[in-house]
This record gives sequence, C-alpha cells and structure tokens, in this order.
Amino acid sequence: MLLRSIRTVEHLRRISASSVSSSLTYPSFSQRCNALRSYLPHRVVTTTETAFSTPISRFCYSSLVNSPNENQHTTTSSPVSPQRINIRKISRRRKKSGIKSPNSPAYSSAVDLALDSVVKIFTVSTSPSYFLPWQNKSQRESMGSGFVISGRRIITNAHVVADHSFVLVRKHGSPIKHRAKVQAVGHECDLAILVIESEVFWEGMNPLELGDIPLLQGEVSVVGYPQGGDNISVTKGVVSRVELTQYVHGATQLMAIQIDAAINPGNSGGPAIMGNKVAGVAFQNLSGAENMGYIIPTPVIKHFITGVEECSKYVGFCSMGVSCQSMENAQIRSIFQMSSEMTGVLISRINPLSDAHRILKKDDVILAFDGVPIANDGTVHFRNKERITFDHLVSMKKPDETALLKVLREGKEHEFSITLRPLQPLVPVHQFDQLPSYYIFAGFVFIPLTQPYLHEYGEDWYNISPRRLCERALRDIPKKAGQELVIVSQVLMDDSNTGYERLAELQVKKVNGVEVDNLRHLCQLIENCKTENLRIDLEEGRVLGLHYESARIATSKILKRHRIASAMSKDLLMEQNPETELVSCSAAV
Repeated sequence: MLLRSIRTVEHLRRISASSVSSSLTYPSFSQRCNALRSYLPHRVVTTTETAFSTPISRFCYSSLVNSPNENQHTTTSSPVSPQRINIRKISRRRKKSGIKSPNSPAYSSAVDLALDSVVKIFTVSTSPSYFLPWQNKSQRESMGSGFVISGRRIITNAHVVADHSFVLVRKHGSPIKHRAKVQAVGHECDLAILVIESEVFWEGMNPLELGDIPLLQGEVSVVGYPQGGDNISVTKGVVSRVELTQYVHGATQLMAIQIDAAINPGNSGGPAIMGNKVAGVAFQNLSGAENMGYIIPTPVIKHFITGVEECSKYVGFCSMGVSCQSMENAQIRSIFQMSSEMTGVLISRINPLSDAHRILKKDDVILAFDGVPIANDGTVHFRNKERITFDHLVSMKKPDETALLKVLREGKEHEFSITLRPLQPLVPVHQFDQLPSYYIFAGFVFIPLTQPYLHEYGEDWYNISPRRLCERALRDIPKKAGQELVIVSQVLMDDSNTGYERLAELQVKKVNGVEVDNLRHLCQLIENCKTENLRIDLEEGRVLGLHYESARIATSKILKRHRIASAMSKDLLMEQNPETELVSCSAAV
C-alpha cells in the first residue's frame, strides 16, 4: 500500500510537470500530495466516513483519470487496456482463492438481502472541548451504514452516532431522508440501536437475521455505503481469524472477526452477510495493512441487544476485576504447588470494587471458569483447534450473574462463586454523549481526569501529555466507589492567583485538610467553606492559599472577562441549587 502510494506520488509529479503548458487548470503537485497523504496508513481506525472524505476521494480520482496527459501516458505505456488487465487479475485471484464471482447465487443472495435492509446514516455531531469544558467544538457531519433487524430497529456502530445532535437515515433506492432517534448506545462494544417513527420508511424493509460465528476461510459479503460513491456497495472476502481484539472506539478487548474484505470509511455499521444471515457488523480496519478489516461477531451483538431489551438501556460488559499473570514457566508453577496436570493463571491484582475482592486473594491460581479449564497462557478451548482468552467467557456474562471458579490457594483446591458486573475505571476511558464536568474558583479550573482530556494533546497524546497523569490514567484503579482524580487543568490569570500559574496539571489532594473524593466533593468543600482562608493541597507538596471572600469576588470577574456563563458545569449546578435548575428547565420548555 505504501509502495503503491509512493509510485502514485512520482506519477503525480510527472503529470504536474507535463501539464504546465495545458490550457486547462489542474491542481498543483503539492495539492495532490496533500489529498493523497490522507490515505497513507498509520494506525487502526474506525471506518466512519466524514463529510470531507468523499470530496477528497473524488478529487484524487478526477485528478488522476481526467487529466489528458495521464490518459495518454496510460494508453501508450501498455497495449492492453487497464480494465482488461484488472479483469484478468481479479479472475486469477478468484480461481486461486475460490471466491465466487458476482454472478454466483451466494453473491446475489447477499445483494438481494442488502437492498431491502441496509441503510445509509447521516449524522451531525458536536463534541465538547476538554481543555475549555464550558465550550463545544465545531459542528461536523459524518456518514455511516446500518441495517434493519426485528422490532423495527436499526443496528449501526456507536462511533457513527457518537456525540450526535441530529441523525437522518436513507434507505436504498429512496431520495428521502428520515429522522432517526438513538435508542441505545454501547460505546464499549461500538454498537447502537436507532428507531424511526415514520411509517413510510418501513414500507418494503425486511429485517436481517443474526447468524453464528463463521468458520475460518468462510466467505462473507460486506455491504454498506463506503466513500467513493453514494450508492450501496458490496465487497467479498473470507474470515482470517477470530480472537479478542482492541475495539478502537471503546478501548476495550472483545471478540472480533478479521476478514480480508475491503472495509473503508463509510462501511461502519454495515452488515457482513454469510449465506442469508448476518455474521457481524463492520467497524474498523488496520491502516497500513492491505485488506485487513474487522467485524463485530454476533455473540457481542446479541449480548448488546439482549441487555437493551431486558433493561431498556445499555448495561455494559462484565469484568471479574482481576489482573492475571500467565503460568507458562515451569518454575513458577512449582513455587505455587501446581501439579503436572494443573493449568491456570496467577492473580496479581484485584479491583477493590469487584466482588472478587471479597473472595479471591492475590497469588490465587484460577484453574477453571464455569468448569472450563484455563491454560497456562490464559486461553480456553473455543472450537475445533482454536483457542481464545478466557476474558471472552467473562464478557459474555450478564450483569449480576454468578460464575463458578476453581482456585488453587496454598496448594489446596477451592471452588468459589463470584458475582460479575461491569466495573468503571478510576479514569474514564471515554465520555461520549455527555458534557464534561468542571468547577472554576479564583481562576483555577478543576476537572476530573479523563482520557478524552489527555487525547486533546493530539494523536501522540501518550508521549506529549503530562507523564504522571498519563500513567495514572492507564494504571491506577479506584479504591472506593465514586472516586475521581481531580486536577487543576489550567489557571485563568488574575491578580488573586498571581504566582500560581505554573501549578496547573496537578492533582488536588485536600481542601482545608479534608481529602478530596471527587469533583462534587471538592465543589462542596469550597462552596461551604466557613474559614477566612482557603488552603488547597496539591500533589508534590504544592499548596494554594487564598483569602476566601476575595477569591469568591474575583471568580465572578474572571468569568465575565472570559465570557464563561457559569462557574460550574450543569451537573454540579443542579446539585448545588436543584430548584433553580428545575425552574430554568421549565422556563426553557
């Protein structure tokens, strides 16, 4: 892919040089390279088509195809037409791989199903600014795909409708876009359910049925609306592997299926069809690798849908709350008194908020989960000769469901029953579809540390963001319910805080000697302060000292100077003065 891009750049250079004398005006070489650079691979990405991706792709296409010099170069360089060469190459690949031609019954079946089921989704979204949490970023438009399931619902990806403010859906063969409502969103599994009230939309629509996990080398057809055109698109491929994979959008590890069918921006949310059933939902690809896409398998989809049906909302995926170490080394197995027939994993850390913290202990060896033996590398039998990490068994449990663990403790086997439930990290991984919390006092902007805040430092946020905050975000676990890491994100300069401007990006430890649990607690401690002076202890032994009344007066001036409507976010304002909030809401209605 990269070599092909480099050759294309050199070809564009020749075109640009040879078209100087032409009477037609073509984009410059630098402009074409900038357009081409957007396709250069660099990471795993989700596949939502943004509003500007289609014009770029069309611009590159028109630049390469419509140039008279390039057409001349193409025809003179080879006596055989490019279309004939492509047809020969495709035919040879089909013979070698066994992929059926577009005229095969399987291909026709996938197309027929798609025409009455797959839809194009248009989303208008606005994300908040975490550096300036009282503001939103610019509105943006994006496009994705989806498909109809039973119950007059549409399945798509969560990243297609993340931070949405307006969603429209258009079915195949219709020029009309219908308003859609987001019924449920699961950002961890990157899935969402849309509903449409219009009766006109549902005329002629047929729901797709969810199938099973396809076998390796099983053929699938990916259907959707990728970039490069406005009509529906169908691509074919085979299943390469099935394993737990990092979901880019939700930053979670869940089962995913890797296929070699092309999954491009705009394919997100479209079905991967096997036979006459859905094998998965297209959601991301591996940029830098050719034809390496990923689909969400049906067990994850069914778990998401079942949770929404039973609880009327997204309930999440369970976690056992333990960190484990492999036991592949024979010496460590001997130290923990494991016999030659025993296999399992060693518990190295337990989340204090999990039920496992009440029952399990550090240095316990988990031998089996619900009767399924766990290998020394942490995998369990999946099917045939395939294996998958035992985390998959945990994630498929429903909230508050129990699991039976066989544990080796100090050389003796035990069986324990623990309750599984979704667990929240100390530092939230994502905060889609909600406004960030903040509190401003004397120009100090207090916020709870989140990964979206660190992401504001750019794509290389892991290396650019403050190291101590980054390490805590990735490694620390909560010690009690509701705990947050509250930091001073920035200092809005004023006479009252002169000399404190370098004390930003530090964690708040105490307020007047009281340890801070979360942002709400900090807000209460400051708002209810009864002393003349206010002391705020930060990490590294740093201290903020303020005259309370002077700081309160300065706060209103700072807010006015920076055009900030409120000193605290809406969620904190509601807690501080719920009656005022209710009145303002009713007045707005």
